[in-house]
Amino acid sequence: VVVLVWAVWTVAFVSAGNYLKMFETQHTPQDPCYDDMGHRPTKCVPDFINAAFGRTVTASSTCGDPPTRFCYDKQEKGDLKRQCHVCDAKDPGRSHPPSFLTDLNNPNNLTCWHSAPMLPGDNQNVTLTLSLGKKYELTYVNLQFCGEKPDSLSIHKSMDYGVTWQPFQYYSSECLSVFDRPRRLMIGKANEQEPLCTDAHLQRQGPLGTSSRIAFSTLEGRPSAHVLDASPVLQDWVTATDIRVMLHRPRSATISESDNSALGDPYRRAPFTYSVADLSVGGRCKCNGHASRCVPGKNGVLACQCAHNTAGRECEKCKPFHFDRPWGRATDRDAHPCV
Repeated sequence: VVVLVWAVWTVAFVSAGNYLKMFETQHTPQDPCYDDMGHRPTKCVPDFINAAFGRTVTASSTCGDPPTRFCYDKQEKGDLKRQCHVCDAKDPGRSHPPSFLTDLNNPNNLTCWHSAPMLPGDNQNVTLTLSLGKKYELTYVNLQFCGEKPDSLSIHKSMDYGVTWQPFQYYSSECLSVFDRPRRLMIGKANEQEPLCTDAHLQRQGPLGTSSRIAFSTLEGRPSAHVLDASPVLQDWVTATDIRVMLHRPRSATISESDNSALGDPYRRAPFTYSVADLSVGGRCKCNGHASRCVPGKNGVLACQCAHNTAGRECEKCKPFHFDRPWGRATDRDAHPCV
């Protein structure tokens, strides 16, 4: 009996010890905006995300109303093959709405937005406008096309929720004639906010021809990119609340313009559409180094969860009664807390 009691007591003691150890491993997660001891303020930033995912895109033109037949050139094993389909906005199986641009992108099962069909000679300008809902600091804007990439397009940004717009990047085989911009302008300290024009999206990339993606890096080639926290100019350059993609001219239009015989070719005269599978925008919620999270407020508006006695939607000012030192953006060397 004594042995049995001793065994039961031992098991109970070990179980209790393990139970207590379970609580020893549980602790409050460290606040990224403070050091390991939770006392000294440090620079902190929200997670890097695709800020476009699930957001609404407004397109100036979408096929399907009324139902229409459209064609586009699709890359298959390095060759362009023309495919034709019927687009019907009232039929979910045949619709191609702009919501497909920001849904979950599955490379093995692409969902594609299509513009309304156009003929050579029609107005070929189509815009895609995306509101991010808040200021973000962007690293890239990426477009994946279902078929052939356009010859000419431009990417624009707004910092004031669509009130004003400024160009981010131009793409064209004829930069000077289409956009009145030199091709591949050199960027230096004096013009770091200058948008560039390039034809790189049309160059061959590997044995299968051109890629179906256009990836614009906001900081590539900018001299102060490695010291972003010390460059207010580049901080403004990467900041955006909205993105607009303007599709100006399809690739087939340049073929027709350079080949008069194409004008009488019914293949070349067939209606065509712009076709895009994915619009992604990589970046972080702009909090000036004073927050690690952006959360919806009571009114549903996204805002930074500010630390360091800062306040504002982007932690861009000091809290009341914390004005003993001027507000400053947090850096790796100095968190610039308000005191």
